[in-house]
Amino acid sequence: MKFSQKKICIKRVRPPTSFDLSALASSPPPPPPPPLRTRFKPTRFGLRSSAAGHDFHGSDGLVSQGIENLLFPCDLFPLGLHLIAIPLFEIFSPFFSSRFFCLRMPCVRPDPADKDAEPFVEIDPTGRYGRYDDLLGAGAVKRVYRGFDQEEGIEVAWNQVKLRIFREDQPMMDRLFAEVRLLRSLRHENIITLYSVWTDDEGNTLNFITEVCTSGDLREYRKKHRQVSIKALKKWSRQILMGLEYLHNHEPCIIHRDLNCSNVFINGNVGQVKIGDLGLAAIVGKSHAAHSILGTPEFMAPELYDEDYTEQVDIYSFGMCVLELVTREIPYSECDSVAKIYRKVTAGVRPAAMDKVKDPEVRAFIERCLAKPRARPSTSELLRDPFFLGLDDDCYNAALHEPPLPQPRPRPATDAVAISSRRIA
Repeated sequence: MKFSQKKICIKRVRPPTSFDLSALASSPPPPPPPPLRTRFKPTRFGLRSSAAGHDFHGSDGLVSQGIENLLFPCDLFPLGLHLIAIPLFEIFSPFFSSRFFCLRMPCVRPDPADKDAEPFVEIDPTGRYGRYDDLLGAGAVKRVYRGFDQEEGIEVAWNQVKLRIFREDQPMMDRLFAEVRLLRSLRHENIITLYSVWTDDEGNTLNFITEVCTSGDLREYRKKHRQVSIKALKKWSRQILMGLEYLHNHEPCIIHRDLNCSNVFINGNVGQVKIGDLGLAAIVGKSHAAHSILGTPEFMAPELYDEDYTEQVDIYSFGMCVLELVTREIPYSECDSVAKIYRKVTAGVRPAAMDKVKDPEVRAFIERCLAKPRARPSTSELLRDPFFLGLDDDCYNAALHEPPLPQPRPRPATDAVAISSRRIA
């Protein structure tokens, strides 16, 4: 009988049901092959024999190991199926010798799970929250990292505030920690939830854990999605107002003071908007005014510069947020310095972006928010404004009240000053 040498393509297939695979597994292995006469080099889909030029391929890039220059009768082994090769070998054993045929099962690839695991670079004092090295955002005094809640199995935002600007002012430090502890008690669907807070004396930072929104802040989200209907913009605006109403009606009243589109976050899959970054929030009595200048110049109300203001400054900032959402332009972007912005704001000059608002209803609503402090409406009055009439409330409420993601259970409040974080690396 004459044999011919031929390139064989080896593929995996489901074994015929008539074969007893357990019996095959328990059968004695074939004798070891003689030393290979050719060298096999790895290729993208299998092995190549440098001497004979043969390719031995598997359907997924795996190949049976230890194969020599295979010599098969082309008419007896036309399919090259490695899972039925052993039965065929036993049937045609008179025509084959171990010198020409040796088959081993494919090797098992190593489990990559261990390599894919992400290490924490820091863990909170309770051991519940871990911080990754991924930076989500950064500001002048704060950095936000991706974190993980090991108890609930959800991702969170790990916020770090540099304390060097407060360390020498103990009254300010005491006030800061008192404010943070109160903010931790806030629970509203349009306010970013604060879960935990502590200080790291070694790193000189204040750390706090908050929920994370999947689509980032509203400014970047609006830049990404240019074609957004006025109806959607109204829904976002109404949710911002609902969050502000909760803050302003809180006892004591909470003023955000730095409301802008980069401090408002969105879960894009349901269109849910949440106010965040309350680090500059001031807690004041209902009958008292705050006395400090903090905020983003383009969104600051004129009275903020006079250091004598109430919660109405948030209404002014909200109007500027609506203006940015409608025009996709930051207010007063025509000014190249803070001094020019200050002169325009204190003189009552509207930003150039107002000229781009063509809808009279939208323009009137924004102007109402930017009015003089005593003429500005409250959050409750704005929520009843005709501007929000005609929205699909059923659809809106259904989206907002879908089953929420699991939320970490809040722990009892502790003294933030007395706790230090545990560093891993």
